[in-house]
Amino acid sequence: MNNNRESGNAICQILSVILVLQENACPDNCLDTCDRPMLGGGTNCLVCNTRPVMLYTCGGNGTPWSMPVTKDAQTNCSGEATSETCSTVFRVEKIEGNCCTFRVLTPNTDTTSLNPYVTTNSFFTMDCDCLCCVRCLSDCYVDCVC
Repeated sequence: MNNNRESGNAICQILSVILVLQENACPDNCLDTCDRPMLGGGTNCLVCNTRPVMLYTCGGNGTPWSMPVTKDAQTNCSGEATSETCSTVFRVEKIEGNCCTFRVLTPNTDTTSLNPYVTTNSFFTMDCDCLCCVRCLSDCYVDCVC
């Protein structure tokens, strides 16, 4: 775990809390806010290991940030992007200073699965000063992330 996280940006601070929680994958639940002290889950369900987030940039006009689900350099996530090529749901993976690395998550197409998202091998790093809003989604279990 990186302990060199700066404390000047509110979004970066919230993302730091999410990262610590995911690293610890706590089994209890508390207040339903982005920085609640534990990930959801408990005795009757799978322990959650991810607090998925949606990101909004300062110049995005209320549109969620979108990134490709693959490392294909030709994929453009603006305009006519589809849910098969781009996603707006991410997992915090690492924070260094004021920059955060995210993993792109996609909706799980397996209708028999209890897990709402699946991992991709698509990552990006964003300066937290570019973010004006983070929306936390329901805590969940995502396979292949720990």
